[in-house]
Amino acid sequence: MKNFPDILGKCQTLLGKALSKFRMLNLKSFYKKPKFWRNLIILLLFVLLTGLGSGIYWISTLDVSKLESPLAKPTYIYDQAGNKISQLSSSRIEPVTLEQVPQHTQEAIIATEDKRFYIHQGVDIRSILRALVQDLKTQNFSEGGSTISQQLAKNLFLTSDKTLSRKLKEAGYAIKIEATLSKDEILESYLNHIYFGEGNWGLQEAAHYYFGKNTEELNLEESALLAGILKGPTIYSPLKNKELALQRRNLVLSMMADQGYITAKEAAQATAAPIVLRTKPLDNLSGKYAPYVDYVIEEAINRYGFTEDQILTLGLQIYTQMDAKVQQAAETVYKDDQFFPQGKDDQKVQSGIAILDQHTGAIRGLVGYRGESAFRQFNRASQLKRQPGSIIKPLMVYGPALEKGYRPDALLYDGPLNLDGYTPKDWDGQTRGWVTMEEAIQQSWNIPAVWLFDQIGIEAGKAFAQKAGIPLTEKDAHLSLALGGFAEGVSPLDIAQAYTAFANQGLMHTAHAIIKITTADGHVLAQMQPESVQVTDSHHAYTMTLLLQNVVQQGTAPKAALGSRPVAGKTGSVELPPTQEFAGISKGQKDVWFVGYTPELTAAIWIGYDQTDREHYLTTSGGSGPAVVFHEVLSLALKDTPIKPFEVPAGYVKDWNIWPEGWDDDEYGRDDDKDKKNKKNTKDKNQNNKNKNKDKKQGNQSPEYDYNEIWDNFFQGLWR
Repeated sequence: MKNFPDILGKCQTLLGKALSKFRMLNLKSFYKKPKFWRNLIILLLFVLLTGLGSGIYWISTLDVSKLESPLAKPTYIYDQAGNKISQLSSSRIEPVTLEQVPQHTQEAIIATEDKRFYIHQGVDIRSILRALVQDLKTQNFSEGGSTISQQLAKNLFLTSDKTLSRKLKEAGYAIKIEATLSKDEILESYLNHIYFGEGNWGLQEAAHYYFGKNTEELNLEESALLAGILKGPTIYSPLKNKELALQRRNLVLSMMADQGYITAKEAAQATAAPIVLRTKPLDNLSGKYAPYVDYVIEEAINRYGFTEDQILTLGLQIYTQMDAKVQQAAETVYKDDQFFPQGKDDQKVQSGIAILDQHTGAIRGLVGYRGESAFRQFNRASQLKRQPGSIIKPLMVYGPALEKGYRPDALLYDGPLNLDGYTPKDWDGQTRGWVTMEEAIQQSWNIPAVWLFDQIGIEAGKAFAQKAGIPLTEKDAHLSLALGGFAEGVSPLDIAQAYTAFANQGLMHTAHAIIKITTADGHVLAQMQPESVQVTDSHHAYTMTLLLQNVVQQGTAPKAALGSRPVAGKTGSVELPPTQEFAGISKGQKDVWFVGYTPELTAAIWIGYDQTDREHYLTTSGGSGPAVVFHEVLSLALKDTPIKPFEVPAGYVKDWNIWPEGWDDDEYGRDDDKDKKNKKNTKDKNQNNKNKNKDKKQGNQSPEYDYNEIWDNFFQGLWR
C-alpha cells in the first residue's frame, strides 16, 4: 500500500481499457433494467469505499517522524576573549523558533504561499481544482496549488519531479503532517526548510545572507522581499534582478493589504522603500580556524566524553583558550611553502605545531597539517607519534642530572663508547674527550648524553620524563632513550607541554584548549579543572633555561633567535634507519624537530614525511627547517608584545660559570666583573678541549680511556 498512487494510476489505465470494450456492446437494453442501475451504484460505492479505505491506510503508513526530530543546531566556538570564531553543524540549516520570527514575516509568507493555511487540513481543494484545470489545459502538470504543508512534504520526503504520482504522494504526506503537527509547528518547520535562493536554506540563513541580520530584526519590506523570492528563487533574487525582485516584493505587500494583514498606509510606506541589501562582507564562521577547531573537537570527545554527533547537532557553546593572533600567525606561516622543505609531487612534506602559554597550559595556537584542510583530518600536532631525537635530552638526561647534583660545568665523557653493545656516535663523527654539560647541550653531542644517562640510571631519566607527561611504554627501557629511541613516540603537543615546566620555573600545567562547554542558554555541561605538577624545582628549571638559551645563541639553533627577545630551545633530528632500503644515503633525516620558548609562549614543531622511504626523506636538520618555522610564527605572534627577560626564581645563586650571551647585560640585572671572568674562563677551557681534540686527530690515535679514573680526576666538576 505504500505505493498507492502508482497502483491507482494503473487502475485508471485498466478501467479506461475496460470502458472502451464496454462501449462496443449494445447496452441500450441494459439501461432500462432497474437491476443494472442498482448494481452499478453498488459497484461505484464499493470502488469508492475501497479506494478511500486504501488511501486512508496508505496515509497512515507514511513516516513523518523526521519532522518531530529537532533540527541540528550549530555549535559555536569562542576564543580566549569570548569572541565567536567558528561554527560547526551537520546541517545546512540554522533553525529558528516561531517565536523568533516577526509576525509580519509570518503573515507575508502565508499571504503569498498559502492564504488558507489556517483553514484547510493539508490539502486545499479550491487551489487544487484551480491548478488542475490549468494542468489539463497545458498537459504538463506544472501549475502550483500546493499548500505550505505540501511544500514541506516535497522538500523533506519527495523528489521535485512534476508528475501526477508525485502530487498524490505530496497530498498524502501533507494530510499526515497535518494530523501529526500543529499549525504553528508546521509553519516553523516550513520556515526552516524552505529554499530562499543563492544557496540559502531556511529563513535565518536568508536573513543573514541578504540583509546581514538575524530573523528577529527583519522589517516589513525585508519580510515581503524574502516572501517574494519563494515563487522563483532564481528569477526574483535581488542580487540577480533587483527590478523584478522589487516588483515581486510590492506585489506581496499588496496581497498582505488585501488579506488584512497590513493597512493600505503601511503597504504604501513599505512599497516606497528601496531595497537595501547587506553591504558588509558575509561573516561566515564555518571552516574558520579549522586546524584549531579540529583539535577542540578531539579534546571534547576524548577528555569530556561528547560524541561528534552531539557536537554537530546540539547547539553547544565551546569556550576555548585560542589566541586569534597566535593562531593566525601559525596558519599564515603554514600556508607559505618557502618556510618548509620542498616535497615531491606525490607527497608533501608535512608538519605540526603546538603553541602553549606555559603559565596556564592554555593552547594558544595549533596547526596539524600543511595543504588543504578536511574536517577532522589527521592532526600531526596532537595525534602524531614520532621519535623525538635530541629534543628529549633535557627531559630524559639533563633535567634529572641537575636534580642529582650535576652542574652545567660538570665534565661529561665524549669518547669511544660501548655500553653492552650500544655504541652511540656524535652527529659529526668526532669525539672531544671530555666536554661540559653546557657544551654537550649546546652542540647536541650524543655520546655525553648517553654516558650521563647511564650514570644517573635509566629509571631516573624515565621518571623525570614521565612526570613531564612524556608517554612511554614497557619497551622503553634502554639507553637509546637518551637520544629519543622510543618504541612509539611523541607529538608536538606532548613536547610543548613537557617543556613548559622549564619555561615556568618547574611547574607544568596540563595542556588544554577548552575552558568550558555550555548549552545555548548558558548551562555548563563541562568545565576545565586546572591540573599541574611540579616537574622540577624552580632553580633547576631556570638553570635549564639558561642552558637552552645558549643553544639558540651559540649552538645548533641560531635560526630560532628572535632578535633581542630571549629564546631558549632545543633541536632534534632522527636519522634514517640503518636498513637496506636506505643503504648508500649518507645524509638523510626521517624527522626533524625544534622546541623553544620565550617568557610568553612555548612551541614545538615537527617536520617530516607521512611515509618515509628511499624517495621521501629530509636533508635538513632541526636547526634549520623547524627552527625557522619557530622564528617566523613567534615573530608574528609576539609582534608588538613588549620584550621582557625570563623570570629569575627567588634566591637563585649562580655558582657555576657557564652563562648564555647577555647574562651580564643590564636587562638581567647582572653586570659584575666576576661573572665576566667566569665566562671568559669557560670559553678558554672549551677552546683548550677543542685544541686537544685537534691534536689527537692529527696524531691519528684513539687512546683507551679508563672512565672511572678520569672521572675521579674531574670530580670537582660535579656538585653533589
